[in-house]
Amino acid sequence: MIYMADTANLSELQELYKFFPLEGVTTNPSILKQSGMKLSVAVPQILELVGNGMIHIQVLSNHPEDILREAKKYREYFGLGNNYYVKIPVSPSGYKAMQMVKDAGMNVTATAIFTQQQALVASKAGADFVAPYVSRLDNISSHGIEVVGDIVQNTQVFNLHTRVLAASFKTVDQIHRTSMVGSHAATINYELLMTLIKHPMTDSSIKTFEEDGQDVYDIEF
Repeated sequence: MIYMADTANLSELQELYKFFPLEGVTTNPSILKQSGMKLSVAVPQILELVGNGMIHIQVLSNHPEDILREAKKYREYFGLGNNYYVKIPVSPSGYKAMQMVKDAGMNVTATAIFTQQQALVASKAGADFVAPYVSRLDNISSHGIEVVGDIVQNTQVFNLHTRVLAASFKTVDQIHRTSMVGSHAATINYELLMTLIKHPMTDSSIKTFEEDGQDVYDIEF
C-alpha cells in the first residue's frame, strides 16, 4: 500500500521524510488553512521534501473550464511535472473537468467520495486515484471500510486503471482494515502515521536487546 502524508505542516513533513517511506503528500484548502500558509508559499516547500514523489493539489473552481484553467496555472506556476495530481471533488462539473484535465496531460485525483458509484463514475471519467472518506462515512453510520472494499473490487472486476486512495482516518484500526480490503493507497495525518509504526512490546523488546547486548557485543565499530 502506498503511504502519503495528509498534511501541509512543514515541521511534520520534515520529520516524516527523515524515515517514513512516503510516496507523496496530499493537500486541500482545509489542510492549507490549518498550516497557516498560502498556497504559493506551501507548495514550493513541500516540493523540496517530496522530490519526485507525488503532490496532490486541490482546485477551488466550480466550473469545468475554470477547473482546467486553475489546474494548468498551478502546473505552470510551480513548474510541476508527472508527479502532479489535480484533486477534483466529485460533482457534475467535476466529472466533466476530470476528462478535460486528463486530455490536457495532467493526472487526476477524484476527492470527497462517499459512495462506490461516485468512485466508479470518476474512474470512467479518467481519474488516476479515487479518494473515499473513511471516517466521515463512519460518522454518519455508514461503513467506510466496506465502501473502500467495494471500490477496490470494482477496479478489479472492471479492469480499471484507477487506484483507490483511502482518506479521512481517525484510528490506526481504520487504516489496518483499509489495507486488508486492498486499498492501493492511504493518505494519513502526521499523528496517525507516527502511531501506526509503534507498539509498546516493540519498545520493550528493543530495550531488552540493548541491555542484553552490553556484555556480549564486543566488536567496536
